[in-house]
Amino acid sequence: MRRPVLAANWKMNNGPTAAKAFMDAFLAGYKPRTDRTVIIFPPAVSLPTVAAATSGRSDVIAGIQNIHWAEKGAFTGEVSAPMAADAGARVVLVGHSERRHVFGETDAQCAKKCLAASRAKLAFMLCVGETIQQREAGETESLVTRQLREGLSQTPNLISVDFMLAYEPVWAIGTGLTASAGDASAIHTVLRSELSQMIGT
Repeated sequence: MRRPVLAANWKMNNGPTAAKAFMDAFLAGYKPRTDRTVIIFPPAVSLPTVAAATSGRSDVIAGIQNIHWAEKGAFTGEVSAPMAADAGARVVLVGHSERRHVFGETDAQCAKKCLAASRAKLAFMLCVGETIQQREAGETESLVTRQLREGLSQTPNLISVDFMLAYEPVWAIGTGLTASAGDASAIHTVLRSELSQMIGT
């Protein structure tokens, strides 16, 4: 049975002071569990705070919202996978809809980030999902399949890599529309089938 994962992406909220206050309150009331994993993705400046608060735990862990695919270099404002690991991240969020649609992140760039994360011994969570226009055009299945295949295209030996997939129905964000359990389940079935073919299991 798969262990459920609950992911909390703080986006551009909660600096170090607010992050510490939140983690103190949250962990005070959250008993250690073995039946699920909570991943908290704070802004990069708050990553060390969240990582310190969750140190030694396997049920609540820290992630990073974004990385650059290069290990180092002249990339002002960017954070590499080794830097993220050194700061306490255990998971990298890749391909979030805001990265794709606000910052123009491509599937090819996502592929390089997945590879960088795996090389740094970090797990990664690859996000896939369609906009309302793509959904209405009947492109959902082909789109998420492409995002999956291209996103993982550079990462070798997938069966031994620690990664997760997250279906993010962009069409249901801020539109008043709601993705039902059936909507999500249908996409999960597509993704599992495609991934099985890719891995060969």
